Amino acid sequence: MSIDRRSVLRGAAGVSAAGLLSYAGMAPAGARARARTTATADWMASQADSTALTRLTIPGTHDSGARFGGLWVQCQSWTIAQQLAAGIRFLDIRCRVTGGSYAIHHGAFFQNLMFGDVLIACRDFLAAHPSETVLMRVKQEYSEVGDAEFRAVFDDYLDRRGWRSLFHIGDSWPALGAARGKVVLMADNGGLPGGIRWGDSNLFAIQDDYNAEPFGKWPKVRDHFRRAAASPGPQYINFVSTAAGLPPDWNADRLNPQTRDFLNSGEAAGLTGLGIVPMDFPDAVSGLLGAVLAHNPAR
Repeated sequence: MSIDRRSVLRGAAGVSAAGLLSYAGMAPAGARARARTTATADWMASQADSTALTRLTIPGTHDSGARFGGLWVQCQSWTIAQQLAAGIRFLDIRCRVTGGSYAIHHGAFFQNLMFGDVLIACRDFLAAHPSETVLMRVKQEYSEVGDAEFRAVFDDYLDRRGWRSLFHIGDSWPALGAARGKVVLMADNGGLPGGIRWGDSNLFAIQDDYNAEPFGKWPKVRDHFRRAAASPGPQYINFVSTAAGLPPDWNADRLNPQTRDFLNSGEAAGLTGLGIVPMDFPDAVSGLLGAVLAHNPAR
């Protein structure tokens, strides 16, 4: 059974009108103008097919669909398509099960986006840029259905709605060549059909202290970069974002420049394989995405 956006809006109306803006591409009210980056849409083309995904440094977004809901909810300005075009290759997708579909949420706030919209953006981008791959974390948010029901909805997307060919679904990290043109599933739900199991200590080394205020968060970010360079092996994930104390936008204003400056520093010069770097508002700081991408192997 499918569901349209109008039904989702009706169902969410009791939560908060602030999170239910028009779907017609409208930016959230009060959003600040942000500098666009010059990150290439084809940066993975310079990497050999044999390159392990764990040896790349991959820009990502935290709560990738969260563009609406006000100051304390919004985490991104760019749409999914804009993120991909700017060089983002990790998406953090939060799915509420409703009416047999996945609606994209940040907490209680519907983001005027369905899972099918996310997949369309990925499909269209990868069709135009077949050298690239997208790593996608899929997580349940603002619904508490059991694994079997969550799985049934995902299977419906794969088979009845025809999305299976877009995905690379395996339980280990593929080399880049096998992942090109595909969405690599990172399964943060026990019901998902395979996929790389989010948080598996044999596969991941994750820094995600989302309760640390910016002064406490930054040393964790910096030290995780150091750890990734010193001890390669698992897929490092280094969340720059935090929700502690201040709105995501304000925290990003403090953490994103520090991340850029560290990556451009003499200490970080020549380091590669720093892992996935999910950020809030990566477009807010000029040169940030370029600083992340500069830490990929030269071919």
